Amino acid sequence: QVQLVESGGGLVQAGGSLRLSCVVSGSILSINTMGWYRQAPGKQRELVATITAARSTNYADSAKGRFTISRDNAKNTVSLQMNGLKPEDTATYYCNANLWEATLPSRMNYWGKGTLVTVSS
Repeated sequence: QVQLVESGGGLVQAGGSLRLSCVVSGSILSINTMGWYRQAPGKQRELVATITAARSTNYADSAKGRFTISRDNAKNTVSLQMNGLKPEDTATYYCNANLWEATLPSRMNYWGKGTLVTVSS
């Protein structure tokens, strides 16, 4: 069974930094794109950043210049370094991975349960 477990959320003052991490475990043949999404109260889930297996990255405009996504293919982990945090970054952050689980015939998207980031003004 595939599991995505996030860590690193918490309370931080505006201008501060946090580093989120996500570990993917299970019977995994390969992982394609990994990413971070977030959902603020009363809003839809939105893209923050993605990274392909070749480490090509894509960022939401709100994350450009402040957040950095990275991955360790050997450890099946993806991280999000967040600097210059703003109150509007407050949300639950979800890890996502498009991967091929060993018992299934094709790739699927998997989600973690989320980690809460709260930025105080």
